[in-house]
Amino acid sequence: MFSMKMARTGTWTVALFLASALSAATPAAFAAAPNCRAIESTSARLSCYDAAFPPKRKPAETGIDSSSGYKDPFLAEEARTAAKLKNICRGC
Repeated sequence: MFSMKMARTGTWTVALFLASALSAATPAAFAAAPNCRAIESTSARLSCYDAAFPPKRKPAETGIDSSSGYKDPFLAEEARTAAKLKNICRGC
């Protein structure tokens, strides 16, 4: 019985090791980028980088705007706190 338990533990250990090794090696395979450093022409190198790493788009704005009637409850409190901090006498 003891040897069977050790065999199961060893099998799970090997399976866990293989799964972690496979998952660690996978991102490196997908991260291969073109070698833009080797390009001597400035404009060609810039276009290579632009193609390899396209600019990120800004997220779409949410439906909350000034006409929706939403009012931030902490905005007024923050203004009061900032006003109090400006009136603190330092070195009176």
